[in-house]
Amino acid sequence: MFKRIVVFGMALVALLNSSNSFAQKSEVRLSLQQAMQLMHNDNNSLKIASEQLKWAKTERQRLNAFWYPQISAAGAYMHTSNKIEVKESLSQFTDPAVEHIHALDPGEKIITSVLDRIGKASFSVPLIPRNTTSIDAVATLPIFTGGKRIYASKIGKLMIDMAQTNKERVGADQQVLLVETYYSLRLGQEIVAVRQETYYAMERHYQDALKLEANGLINKAERLYFQVNRDEAKRELQAAVKDLSVAQSAFKTLVKMEPSESVRPISTLFINESLPAIDYFKNLINNHNYLVNGIRIQHAIQNKELQIARSGYLPNIEVFGKQTLYSDGVPKNLLPRTMVGVGFAWNLFDGLDREKKISQAKINRYILDIQKDKLVEDLGLAVDKFYNQTQVALDNVTALHTTIEMSQELVRTRQRAFSEGMATSLEVIDAELILSKVRIAALLAYFEFDSGLINLLAVCGIPEAFQDYRLSGKGETNL
Repeated sequence: MFKRIVVFGMALVALLNSSNSFAQKSEVRLSLQQAMQLMHNDNNSLKIASEQLKWAKTERQRLNAFWYPQISAAGAYMHTSNKIEVKESLSQFTDPAVEHIHALDPGEKIITSVLDRIGKASFSVPLIPRNTTSIDAVATLPIFTGGKRIYASKIGKLMIDMAQTNKERVGADQQVLLVETYYSLRLGQEIVAVRQETYYAMERHYQDALKLEANGLINKAERLYFQVNRDEAKRELQAAVKDLSVAQSAFKTLVKMEPSESVRPISTLFINESLPAIDYFKNLINNHNYLVNGIRIQHAIQNKELQIARSGYLPNIEVFGKQTLYSDGVPKNLLPRTMVGVGFAWNLFDGLDREKKISQAKINRYILDIQKDKLVEDLGLAVDKFYNQTQVALDNVTALHTTIEMSQELVRTRQRAFSEGMATSLEVIDAELILSKVRIAALLAYFEFDSGLINLLAVCGIPEAFQDYRLSGKGETNL
């Protein structure tokens, strides 16, 4: 008998070492708020959303650049195949002289023949040499674009709003993931604790059964019943430990903790019986849901795109100035060094490109309207699902609390009856197994409430309210 007790003690120590392997590591006690802070400190999804917000702000600055003058410099070296010159015929000078001589002396031929020969000749005046170089600075400033600059600036601001909304959505998604992972870890640890208590009880009953069998008070079949329940309790404990290990890894990956560290969540699972009616949450969808707000912003962007397309019917007017910084071979009298002016461009026909852009903007706007209506319907179904999940969990917790009290009383009654010889060990085991199942069912109901609540609040766009509901709720106690 002593040898069996020693073997049991060694097995129990080995099981405790495996089920409590987390205690051998450096244990970190974390509240839900502390875990939330860890996640925000180093989360890749949030980093990406932040960078997208920075990009949107930069894009707005780029769009605002159309309000500023454009200054550019251009230079060129040019070699022409022919000289650039002015050729003039001498006849424009000799013909009037010939006419004057004929008027004085109609018969005179010698002088007029000489002038005729001279008039057939020509002379040239070079203007620009065959090799020229120039460097010019040009400045332009649009003064009227039909409203394009105004609408583009508004689109830039809306893009920032879109990126901010996306960042909030990503933050809500990560908060949902953290809450579910954190409470999965809490649930796993509580289930391991329940399984351990059940296993200890089954092991104790099994050892008692061995004594009773040795004394001839029970037969082998009855002893095997105790052994089967002990082995089943051990298997369930080992499975719970493995599930807990998976939950630990998932949580530490999410908050970027070292694998050598062990986390113990200190924020309890909870329920809150003071949730508003479902209509309250459904009314939040239109104004607070991130996806709905994103479509609303896209709709506003499409309105601005439509206005930009319509502004294509108006001319663009700008002032410009040019200053020649360096010139070689181009005389100032032919090409002034400084010029200023006002110009305009008016696209009278572009192959119906403007009309098609207007049509596309209207179609996109109509599509967004349909998407918004469908999204609101789908989100309404999601609210129904998660709200119903919380209500079912509340009902289960209420019912299971009563069942737990009755199960605890049943265990006490049968243990007392067993000690007085009025009940068998089998009845005590059945009562303890019932209590274990009910306690785990209650823990699962608490987890279902918390999971449903954070998803419900995220769909409604108010995940930050989870903390208020948690603080005013009831934690898992007496389980």
